[in-house]
Order: sequence, then structure tokens, then C-alpha cells
Amino acid sequence: MKKLALTSLLAFFAVSGAHAANIIDGNPLYRPGEGHFYSNFAVESHSDAIEDWKIAEEFGYGITNELKLFMKTGVSETEGFDYMSWNDFTVGLDYRVYDAENWKADVYGVYSLNPVWGDHKPFLDEDMTGYTWTLGARAGYVGSGWTVAGHVDFDYLNTESFNWGDDGIHKLSVGLDGQLVLCPKWNLIAGVEYTGILDDEIAGVDVEDAGVWTGKIGANYNLDETKYIGAYFMGEMAHATGDWEVADGFGFGVNFGIDF
Repeated sequence: MKKLALTSLLAFFAVSGAHAANIIDGNPLYRPGEGHFYSNFAVESHSDAIEDWKIAEEFGYGITNELKLFMKTGVSETEGFDYMSWNDFTVGLDYRVYDAENWKADVYGVYSLNPVWGDHKPFLDEDMTGYTWTLGARAGYVGSGWTVAGHVDFDYLNTESFNWGDDGIHKLSVGLDGQLVLCPKWNLIAGVEYTGILDDEIAGVDVEDAGVWTGKIGANYNLDETKYIGAYFMGEMAHATGDWEVADGFGFGVNFGIDF
């Protein structure tokens, strides 16, 4: 009986400690193994100045154990389908430059455009669509049943894909994410991020030192090692300065992840 209890206890810690490697469960340092696909599908509701619903999808592929290719996109409706839009389309490469037993580090490059299409404006509207190049890094520590990871992103946004003039928008995002495994099935996640505008003025609007705080907290349930479901709450608080104003927001969402 004692041997059985000890074996069960060791098995629990083995699962808890190893969950972050290639088991998809909402861990901030998850990545697919070589030859594996993954999908994270989410439905979110936001409430700020207006009410809207969004469907978002992230789909990726492990080219090797260190390199993954991914894409993201999303569609939304506003005020009871008064307005529909295809919000964004993103593609990126993510490379794990350091992979020790506990410490992990990634670098990534991302290209995105937003919005793609919406009611009352054409596909890739030259007056509305913005194009963003992102360079970023993520690093963290995987413990026995917990993970903490920080990231830094630098964004350059402009009205054309390859317009490198001085009229673009420069942003810097710094964030911290964590996961706590309660048992092999349940885990908790939380994260906070600050995105600041590096420019002093955008289109004649004073935005010096302006930015946005975002936070997220939720819980995930693993159906097995390849599938999980989760629910979370989100909050957004503007750090407004000068002439820059953004409404604070609040929302909730549910998501489904699978590795195959």
C-alpha cells in the first residue's frame, strides 16, 4: 500500500513538472514538437465604449522542436451585428534559442495587418488598414507545477507594408505571464502587459508617454495531453496623456486548444 501511494505521488509530480514541454494547456512557454500542429480557438466578449463579440484563432506548426510557424486571425461583430469586420491577419516565426531543463528563451518575428475588411469599407482599405512589424523575445522558468515567463515586443506600424519613413507608429510592450498547476487536470493562468507609445505625436495628436495596461486571469481544464478548454476574464486600463484618450474595457472569453 505504501509503495502504491509513493508511486502515485511520484507520478503526480512527474506529470506536473513535465506539463510545460509539449503538453498544450495554456502554458506561456508551450510550443509544438517537430511535425505537430496546434490550434487555439477563442470566443471573447468585450465591453468598453461599445459591446462586441470576437472569434479568434491561432494555428501553428512545429517545423522543428525549436522553430514554429504560426498565424492568427479574428472576426468580430458590434452592437448586435450592426457592424461586422475581419479584424486582423498575422503570420510569424518563433525560434527557441535556449532550452535547458528549467529555463527557456524564444525570439520571434511577426507581420500583421488590421483591419482586413469591414462593413462600409473595402478589402485592405488604404485609409484604414495598418501594417505592423514586430520583433520580440520571451524567456521564463518552468518549475515543478508552475511557470513564469516575461516578454518584450517592439512594434512598428504604418499605412504600407514597407514604408520605413518617420510617419509610422512605434510601440513597446512589456509583459509577465504565469501558470500554476493545481493537479494534472486543472491549472490557473494570469498575466499583465503594458504597451506604451514611443512617439510624442501621431497625426497631430499629443501621445507622449501614453499607453495601455491589460490583464488576464483564468482557469484551464485538460481533457487529455492534447486538448484543453479554458475560461478567463480580461481588463484594459488606459494610461492617457496629452490629447490621447482610450476607453477602459472589460471582457471575458472561453477557449479550446489542441495539439495534433
